[in-house]
Amino acid sequence: MTVRNPVTPRAAGEVSHYDIETDVLVVGYGAAGASAAYEAAHAGAQVLVVDRAGGAGGASAMSGGEIYLGGGTPIQTACGFEDTPEAMAAFLKAALGSGADAAKIGEYCAGSVEHFHWLCDRGVPFKPTMWDAPTWVPPTDDGLMWLGENSWPFTESAAPAPRGHRPTANDFGGKLLMECLSSAAESAGAETLFDTYVTALIADEAGAVVGAVARRYGRELAIRARRGVVLTTGGFVDNDAMLEAHAPELLGHTKVSAGTDDGSGIRMAQALGAAVRHMSAGQVGMSLIPGLAARGMVVNAVGRRFINEDTYPGRIGQAALYRNNMGGSWAGDDTAVWVIVDEEGFEDVPEPQRWGVQPTHVAETPSELEQSTGLPVGSLTASIARYNEFATAGADLDHHKSPRWLRPLTPPLAAIDVKAGVRPPAESGDRRGTGASVFTLGGLHTDLDGHVLDQDGLPIPGLFAAGRAANGLHGFGYISGTSLGDGTFFGRRAGTAAARHT
Repeated sequence: MTVRNPVTPRAAGEVSHYDIETDVLVVGYGAAGASAAYEAAHAGAQVLVVDRAGGAGGASAMSGGEIYLGGGTPIQTACGFEDTPEAMAAFLKAALGSGADAAKIGEYCAGSVEHFHWLCDRGVPFKPTMWDAPTWVPPTDDGLMWLGENSWPFTESAAPAPRGHRPTANDFGGKLLMECLSSAAESAGAETLFDTYVTALIADEAGAVVGAVARRYGRELAIRARRGVVLTTGGFVDNDAMLEAHAPELLGHTKVSAGTDDGSGIRMAQALGAAVRHMSAGQVGMSLIPGLAARGMVVNAVGRRFINEDTYPGRIGQAALYRNNMGGSWAGDDTAVWVIVDEEGFEDVPEPQRWGVQPTHVAETPSELEQSTGLPVGSLTASIARYNEFATAGADLDHHKSPRWLRPLTPPLAAIDVKAGVRPPAESGDRRGTGASVFTLGGLHTDLDGHVLDQDGLPIPGLFAAGRAANGLHGFGYISGTSLGDGTFFGRRAGTAAARHT
């Protein structure tokens, strides 16, 4: 007996009856899906959003909520910063790495101020105040934060301006963002169906997508989409087989997801001939406290610095995993990453902002610290001496760390083993014992309006995608806020294009 592959497209001619009919079917109800649903409904289409979970949110609701916006938003202006779409684009082209989509970056930056106002009109609040220090998530409700724009090498390609816009929430703001977006979508007329897992697309004889097959409580449903299907199903970090095939460096680490980023949307589209981009790219969030790293040194397994510690912390993680060849395992000294800090630097970070991190080794001299950490003889001693020489002179000739954070390290010294992890506030979940948290950046190849493209670069009729199911702005680099940013921005475009498709 032939067993049907779950993602094999169903021929429309085989479907004798549709259980549900709608104009636009949105698969996945995170920020990208909610944005697509709103715009499709606003354009006058009948919209159905389905999600395998019991409610809206996904990884978006679990996120810090930062949205990368700039070009001169009211929040930037209120905080005293000038910005232009051109400067924003120059930063993103540099920060998002090789293969970053210049056309999408250009569109996103040109439309960023309008997108800010769109978010505000959907009820997303932003406070016109600034958090002015390296961090993953500000411990306040400040609405603006730096995301590496004021660190080297980006200071050489664009005038620095902070562009991390956070919804007004203490700690993580993703939940508030999703509440606003889902409420807006449903107020616009979008209907929802939860606990529903889409397994395959339905295509007609010409290859156009006309619906999808789903399972709900053990029953198969055929859903007709008269105008189009929008895939916002997330990435594939929860699918180890896909990681092994495309991004093996991400195996073995903590996964940043809601547990549903199984790549199903990507695979369903691929089964229809869709092209993909940058499937090996990923983001790496290391378990370090950015405020401590900025005030000290970060060294690798041989006791050497490898990046400027005041940069966006995600760059530290990517450099550690990819440039230092740390591979997929965090076991053993060959995967070590250490934060070296002195007592003044440690105490300068308020206790609540340390997320429970404590030094794993303390010593009175660099050589003693080197010995207790097991780093190669002479390595850490030499690195600290060189760092202190630069700090005394006020110029980091190796990695160009800002003079604001450059200060000689004086004994006693502490080493923090990144593998020991961090302990965030209880409501954020306990991540102690992890070395890195990862997610995928690659996905379906789409155009500026969210059409999924085939291997020839042509749109697959009736099929659209946004969010991490698609490869948006990103090449092989990442900046916080660009997932929610391009997911909502291009989700809007996908929803509009689907509503207009006939």
